[in-house]
Amino acid sequence: MTHRLIRGGHVLTMDDTGREGTLDIRLRGGVIEEIGPNLQADGAEVVRAEGCLVTPGLVNTHHHMFQSLTRAVPAGQDALLFGWLKALYPIWARMTPDDIRLSARLACAELALSGCTMSSDHLYLFPNGARLDDSIEGASGVGIRFLATRGAMSIGESKGGLPPDALVEKEAAILADSARVVERFHDPSPEAMVQVGLAPCSPFSVSRELMRDAALLAREKGVRLHTHLAENEEDIAYSEAQFGCRPGQYAEDLGWTGDDVWHAHCVKLDAAEIDLFASSRTGVAHCPCSNCRLGSGIAPVRAMRDAGVPVGLGVDGSASNDAGNLAAEARMAMLLQRVSGGADAMSAREALRIATRGGAEVLGRGGHLGQIARGFRADLAIWDMGGIEAAGTWDSAALLLAGPTRVRDLFVEGRVVVAGGHLATVDAPTLSEEAAAATRRLATG
Repeated sequence: MTHRLIRGGHVLTMDDTGREGTLDIRLRGGVIEEIGPNLQADGAEVVRAEGCLVTPGLVNTHHHMFQSLTRAVPAGQDALLFGWLKALYPIWARMTPDDIRLSARLACAELALSGCTMSSDHLYLFPNGARLDDSIEGASGVGIRFLATRGAMSIGESKGGLPPDALVEKEAAILADSARVVERFHDPSPEAMVQVGLAPCSPFSVSRELMRDAALLAREKGVRLHTHLAENEEDIAYSEAQFGCRPGQYAEDLGWTGDDVWHAHCVKLDAAEIDLFASSRTGVAHCPCSNCRLGSGIAPVRAMRDAGVPVGLGVDGSASNDAGNLAAEARMAMLLQRVSGGADAMSAREALRIATRGGAEVLGRGGHLGQIARGFRADLAIWDMGGIEAAGTWDSAALLLAGPTRVRDLFVEGRVVVAGGHLATVDAPTLSEEAAAATRRLATG
């Protein structure tokens, strides 16, 4: 594997000491071998980073990549969560396995350009013979780490659920396929490029029994659990009406708390639920742009962080964001906490820490990813601070306060994914053309 030396950048390590400064970083064998000033090249390929900021790769903790072909759909564009879903379900029902592969490739490419080196994905519908295998195949060619979660919906409209009956599956089949994809694809090693989690979609689309059985299966297989929780007031009302309790109690009753669980959104967690998540080390994927787009509210991230809840960032689906830029997500997270809590509620460095180390911890990779530290995996982002958007910069906080939001170079496991602001692993113009063609077909039915 190529031996590289990143030379002369301003490095934000995100390590326990908060170390930052002008440092060189040696990458070899997929890991960070050495960090320090004025390191000898020793035959390394030298990557010049003067005038640049170097950070750990960003980590995306929640996405629905299949939605990348349904951005800015007029139907439901101004609706709250439930109305938005009902408008989009019929379109998603027309998707093919090829669409699932293409959308995953498109989403991962977009994330990589925003400095993301690892992403989870929540695929919870499987129309026309699609399988989780399709999204894994689509993502694999981009070169970022991928946590594919096997989602599911089992309660359709006829049984009081939200999705149409045509998009739900039998629960026995869901559990059998969940076991299959874990056994086929999950890699538990520190250097893993593909992992699998189990992710029944939400309390309003699956039964209590499936939630409980999925938790049992995940722990038997040693994989993580993920779902949506407490996303907006509609979500809270549904939980109270159907289950007689708030979402946090529902999760705890069914085995959905613990350090192997993370929930998306959690906009409406109350103080008792925050304490429950903190004491159980249950993670949260905060999706600020999507929460704004759907009018869901501002998640109490400051209170979560202060209580000790593990928090990462997620771009959520590209039909409810409608972008997949994790650097922009970090900026929005910072701004929303300031709107709700004052100008000192969250610093740029804390937001960036959530986007890197926080995300790695939420996805169970905190011992190997999210920091620039000796022995950690060689996942790094280099940001060129010499452009117009960052001109006049006094401090590295400018990455979120000003920009850029597009990375110059990106390394995953020491391999080049983005070079000079361009994807090195994907033909971007061809990918865009394929996505445009697929979108036209979906739009015409």
